[in-house]
Amino acid sequence: CGDLGGVWKNDNEEMYWRKWLEQKKFTTLFIDGNHENFHLLNEFEIVDFANGKAHKIADGIYHLMRGQIFEIDGKRIFTFGGASSHDKEYRTKDTNWWEEELPSDWELETAISNLDSNGWTVDYIITHCAPSSVQERIVSNCSQDILTEFFEEIKNKTSFEKWFFGHYHLDLSIDGKFCCLFNHIEKLF
Repeated sequence: CGDLGGVWKNDNEEMYWRKWLEQKKFTTLFIDGNHENFHLLNEFEIVDFANGKAHKIADGIYHLMRGQIFEIDGKRIFTFGGASSHDKEYRTKDTNWWEEELPSDWELETAISNLDSNGWTVDYIITHCAPSSVQERIVSNCSQDILTEFFEEIKNKTSFEKWFFGHYHLDLSIDGKFCCLFNHIEKLF
């Protein structure tokens, strides 16, 4: 649910772990968080993957792009990474903080178009941060922004089974429908 850390510097350690993942019998799928090297991430080839757009990091490793709906094992999964960094005053732009942590207008429009094309119905939603009203129940010091408010609109308009996110570094279920994941692994299929 974001902040994978596997695409940061392309150094030897990252390449070791990517190679390790490539050799596994499973496919690694991830969305971006707020702590990503977006300039490097966006250099990877964009491919069609499971009826959506993804960056192919390596064989069996894909970054699921924002606003896409993927069809995996008969389930429709809406993905949208990113979040506001609450510590950006301690970070350096384009070194360990990027403006692209928040969405572009094009990404927001893509999300609306894809949800509209799917009748505003998906099985799962995977994001990095949560809708504003859910975030308020988790962390009192997180402020609302363009992304949490956008997710609030999606929450109110979209039919979905579960919504997963990880920005808050907690394992927590809210109302049985919203799942904050940090160490816990949730089986979807």
